Amino acid sequence: MSKQQELLAKIHAEFQPHFATVENESHMHSSGRGADSHFKLVIVSDVFDSMRKVQRHQKVYQLFADDLQNGIHALALHLYTKEEWKSLGEVFPTSPNCRGSGL
Repeated sequence: MSKQQELLAKIHAEFQPHFATVENESHMHSSGRGADSHFKLVIVSDVFDSMRKVQRHQKVYQLFADDLQNGIHALALHLYTKEEWKSLGEVFPTSPNCRGSGL
């Protein structure tokens, strides 16, 4: 199982999302192509309904604490309730290239 698949499996187990995606963005960063160090997560879940944005981020960081201590350098988190996701038009957020990536 790839790191990307592993992260997605943990998200499904913890958040029972309406929608979730994990994108490996390591190639956009100075860590180099193929490294499992930078990921973008989009999660739409009822779990977030009563949480402020900071609390949502804290919950995800708790879930991936071991991963963050063992190879993952950064997570770009896009965490929504179902209503927030619908109001955004279910549009995927884009990520800029890292300044150190040479791209």
